[in-house]
Amino acid sequence: MSTRFFDTLTDADTDPVARTAYGEVRGRREGPIAVWRGIPYAAPTGTRRFKLPQPPQSWTGARDCGQVGQIAPQAPGFVPVDGSMRVGEDCLWLNVWAPAEPTDEPRPVLVWLHGGAFCLGTAGQAIYDGRKLAETGGVIVVTVNYRLGALGFLDLSSLGSDFTPNLGLHDQLAALEWVRDNIGSFGGDPGNVTLFGESSGAGCVTALLTSPRAAGLFHRAIAQSPPATTVFGADRAAVVAKRFLHLLELPPDRAAELFDMPLERLMAAAVVLLDEVPVREPGRLAAAPVVDGDLLPAYPSERFQEGRSHRLPLLIGTNKDEASLFRLFRSPIMPVTPDAVNEMLRGVAAEHPGLSAERIAEIASAYEDLSPRGALTMSGDAAFRMPAHWVADAHSRHSPTWMYRFDHATPMLKAARVGAGHATELPYIFGNFGSFDRDPTFWLGGRKAAQEVSGRMMRRWLAFAEFGVPAALDGSKHWPPYNETARTTLVIDAVDRVVDDPDGDRNSVWGDEVVGFY
Repeated sequence: MSTRFFDTLTDADTDPVARTAYGEVRGRREGPIAVWRGIPYAAPTGTRRFKLPQPPQSWTGARDCGQVGQIAPQAPGFVPVDGSMRVGEDCLWLNVWAPAEPTDEPRPVLVWLHGGAFCLGTAGQAIYDGRKLAETGGVIVVTVNYRLGALGFLDLSSLGSDFTPNLGLHDQLAALEWVRDNIGSFGGDPGNVTLFGESSGAGCVTALLTSPRAAGLFHRAIAQSPPATTVFGADRAAVVAKRFLHLLELPPDRAAELFDMPLERLMAAAVVLLDEVPVREPGRLAAAPVVDGDLLPAYPSERFQEGRSHRLPLLIGTNKDEASLFRLFRSPIMPVTPDAVNEMLRGVAAEHPGLSAERIAEIASAYEDLSPRGALTMSGDAAFRMPAHWVADAHSRHSPTWMYRFDHATPMLKAARVGAGHATELPYIFGNFGSFDRDPTFWLGGRKAAQEVSGRMMRRWLAFAEFGVPAALDGSKHWPPYNETARTTLVIDAVDRVVDDPDGDRNSVWGDEVVGFY
């Protein structure tokens, strides 16, 4: 007999209602999919803005969950969102998409962590709508909103014991605990959870893969373009915290005023800080995960190398032209000019004794001695591609690992010299082409080919979530597991290819030493 995990109110009112530990939640029926938006997994932060997330208060009756909650405080205007969405500190919520039809068995669960350089974005962006992914795979899709920037990834613990580091990661753990305790009411299997994310969201995935606190909360992992080595130490965090106070014109003995400070004043200083750090120190961010001795007991790169990442299947990869989008938008987040990349290399060399001036010159030689095109490629390699390979090398020594490189680009993106730029794989994963009224990526055609690539990628990601192996049972190219000797990689394009070490010339020049931005 089929089991219905959630109910509808009446035959006339088909809004789905599910029961959570804190009360009932009423969602919406969208064709064959039931969706709940803005379910609180933790209480509003308010005056606890720099403290650990707390459980939400229970409620009576069915709470309406037809709209997303507030966007985590961030710089205005950069992220494309619905005009009705508002910024605020009641931002610890998640969305759930579930097939509305009864099922005999609990369904696999995919939990998404959005990207945005640890300081931008929201689970409410249209591109992350999980309906098509849930419908295609018969799975449960959860997208998580969490604290960002100064409120989520700025370590202020050097200012006093009242401040907790890695709050964005703690929020994500709270959401995973909510999934463990409640997803069964939506038809999901809490014993089969895939944590997946892109960019800084993927960096959170790789960090949590090494966190003892995350053990057992997810069972497979997907990291799309992870900045896996962008994790800072306490000394660097203290320098940034001091600068934050200076921007707010606060002496250290008045740091407690940050808890009650008007949000607008705090965020104005945060915007300045988040912009100035990558300009002054190319390759670095102001806000990122930090080694706190607790949630992250050591640098994740070290934990991977020591074989201390969680024993579970991993799918990981990057895009062929990672840095091109940052050039297009003239974003300071990544260095994309020869001068900026040279400055980045000097900063990295100062922290890594093995990177002598001779080694730096040797690495630069693989990038046309940092010509404009070479500098762009190196920037993407340093931030995303090499960290992904270092993670894959280490993780594959003990757990099944698959590596991809996303090469597909529409004719318009090729003409704009973006190619397979950072984040361009996102509509392929969620099947959400045309999230905006007019999709400029198809102005020169290419929609049919893109939809075919998307179908294959969705089927592979869904197979991985269900079975732990990214095998699309549709005649697609066989995707062998990765190992550090062959570095077998699936190159995703109009026609997929399996290639051993497709960027071997650049991989070899970096060597085995893991280079991070500490």
